[in-house]
Amino acid sequence: MRESTMKTTGNIIRELRLKKGLSQEELAEGLNRRFGSSVNKGMVSKWENEISEPRLDAVRQLAEFFHVSVDYLIGSLEQPSPGEQPDISEDQILTIAAHQVGHEGPLTPEQMDKIKLAMRIALAKEEK
Repeated sequence: MRESTMKTTGNIIRELRLKKGLSQEELAEGLNRRFGSSVNKGMVSKWENEISEPRLDAVRQLAEFFHVSVDYLIGSLEQPSPGEQPDISEDQILTIAAHQVGHEGPLTPEQMDKIKLAMRIALAKEEK
């Protein structure tokens, strides 16, 4: 039995997901895209709310997706190792920025392209 001071797997999954700026649906889609799994938003919600535990294969995928050890993900380690900090892709950075200004949900490829173009225009004007 876990001590009350230890984080639960569900809390850790939620914390890592939020650090990446992902919704539950975006996490499920990211896992499915990367690993060919069949995770859905409801499963992620059940994990985070401690209604069910992810299967071992899902734990491994989550650990790889978030760049943390399985031990950290299941609450056996207090903090990820320095080399295990989550990587954030350009698309994730743009999604986080869009969420900060009120956009909800994932960005379409067209929205990503428009944001990138707007950034290039803004930076080009700044250089003049």
